Parts: sequence; C-alpha cells; structure tokens
Amino acid sequence: MIPGFHTKSYSSLLKGHVFVSSFLAFCFLNIIENLIHYSIGRTSNRTTIDIKMPTKVDWIRIVLIMIVFAILQGLFTCVLSGCT
Repeated sequence: MIPGFHTKSYSSLLKGHVFVSSFLAFCFLNIIENLIHYSIGRTSNRTTIDIKMPTKVDWIRIVLIMIVFAILQGLFTCVLSGCT
C-alpha cells in the first residue's frame, strides 16, 4: 500500500473525470457537427456545402441544446462505465 493513497478518494475523483472528459469530448465534436448541419440546412438547395456561421441567436440555441445532450452523454457514459 502506498502511504497517503486512499482508494476511495481516488475512485471518486476518477468517476468525475469520466463525466467531464465525456462531456468535453461531446462538446468539441458536436460543435463541429452542428456547424456542418447548420450549413447544410441553410444551403440545402445547392450541390455544394458552404460553411455558414450561425447568427448569435442560432449559436445560443445550438449551444443550449448541445449542453443538454452533453450532460446526458456524460451521465450515460458514467452510468455505463460503472460510476454509480
């Protein structure tokens, strides 16, 4: 046993990291996906995809919805990996 090393405290810290890392990975990948989907929706009648930046209101909507699903992603990852 390593002096000063408490398994319970390390275990609870690791559980939080699983949630946070899953949340951040989802946010990073999802913001790229959302930008592509937004651009496709704005130019759906064209044969090419032009990346269009969302308006401020659309960014707020995108980010709020993304945060809800990022929390769900983190919770599901945590539950399925045994962070109960």
